[in-house]
Amino acid sequence: MESSLQLYGISLSPPLIHQTLLRLNHQSKIALAFFKYTQFHKPSPPPSSSPLLDTAAYNIIIDILCKVRQFDVAWQLILQMDSQESGSKPDFTTFFVLIRRLISAGLTRTAVRAFYDIGIFLGTDTFESSFSFCFSYLLDTLCKYGYVKVAVEVFNKEKYRLEADTKLYTILIYGWCKVGRIDMGRKFFGEMLERGIGANVVTYNVLLNGICRRASLHPDGRFERVIREAEEVFDEMRERGLEPDVTSYSILLHVYSRAHKPQLCLDKLVMMKEKGIGPSLATYTSVVKCLCSCGRMDDAEELLNEMVRCGVTPTAETYNCFFKEYRGRKDAEGAMKFYKRMKEEDSLLSPDMHTYNILLGTFLKLGKMGLAWEIWDDMNTSGVGPDLDAYTILVHALCEKRRWRRACEYFVEMIEKGFLPQKITFETLYRGLIQADMLRTWRRLKKKLEEESITFSSEFKEYHLKPYNR
Repeated sequence: MESSLQLYGISLSPPLIHQTLLRLNHQSKIALAFFKYTQFHKPSPPPSSSPLLDTAAYNIIIDILCKVRQFDVAWQLILQMDSQESGSKPDFTTFFVLIRRLISAGLTRTAVRAFYDIGIFLGTDTFESSFSFCFSYLLDTLCKYGYVKVAVEVFNKEKYRLEADTKLYTILIYGWCKVGRIDMGRKFFGEMLERGIGANVVTYNVLLNGICRRASLHPDGRFERVIREAEEVFDEMRERGLEPDVTSYSILLHVYSRAHKPQLCLDKLVMMKEKGIGPSLATYTSVVKCLCSCGRMDDAEELLNEMVRCGVTPTAETYNCFFKEYRGRKDAEGAMKFYKRMKEEDSLLSPDMHTYNILLGTFLKLGKMGLAWEIWDDMNTSGVGPDLDAYTILVHALCEKRRWRRACEYFVEMIEKGFLPQKITFETLYRGLIQADMLRTWRRLKKKLEEESITFSSEFKEYHLKPYNR
């Protein structure tokens, strides 16, 4: 990569660096190598006053590294930014990225400490002036990942610094509903009203969402009970002068979809339109998902066409509903036909990583290796992936078909790109090679991994990178 950049005389610029790093989003080692090269790159013509590696570039590489849990390296880069004389200083986004990744890794206490470190790096005055905004982000992220108890603990600690409002209470109600504690959600809802803090449509939607998602919707009476509770919330909203919005209806439609009630979905969709509420992307996707899961593919396609006519652009998630149904039907030809239609009819829509993984898993499971390799090539060409899941699916499928050499090739490629294979992948490959009497191949693979680990350490010796060992 470095020699190609030098050979063709490519002049690096901040936008080009941003796009390259985003393209390497799933390849942390290569992304860090490019970032490191850029640090020592001497641009021609001479650089302007603005640095090549600005704050946005640092934020992107920090996010990539934190995604593979290289938090020590992320902190090292933040300290590096802070020590520079250039304009590449840490900002709120830098810490928001770090906090979100720490919480997603379960390191909630470290995330809270990182939150309070914002004042050290950005200045106490800056932190205090934006404290309410930053605090809301911390609570929201903790609740979204299911750590509502930690969020409540932090909330109680900081009550004296800011005045609790509807937004903060809504976040905490969402957190309790997220973990299935509707009773605690209602308790905080009641406390909010007792303190004279008015609930808005968003608060009611959060409570409605918690009620509708908590039950295992089977035809044993639970569905009707959930609907009754949801209607009570609807009535309470209207009594307080709040009209249910498109999100309120979308939540109900999602419940109908999970309960496999296609006709109820369609009836509620008609009711929305009659009330002058235009269905959103989420609304349409819930109904499409329901129709697909109930086998009504023609109706789902008709609704898909209606979406486009109404100016609502389908996303990859909408199309994934069809691919999941084709996977359930074991219809490889139908899935591939719909995939080609998706690419031809909507040139602006790109399949996401989930789309590729669904199709890859479908074709490999059905033994359609030609179609699987076609999807793999498309995925590489698009730049979306492959990611850890894609490599795992492929390596396991090759092991099942006893194609050990190709499995080893992709296993090594996976590690070279900076992915840490799951323990089961190591064990599956090792067990298969031993049973196939390919001990020499395993030894060569093990030697290659050891060499990769040594190279990994030497290339990035100035960073505290953790080698990929299991």
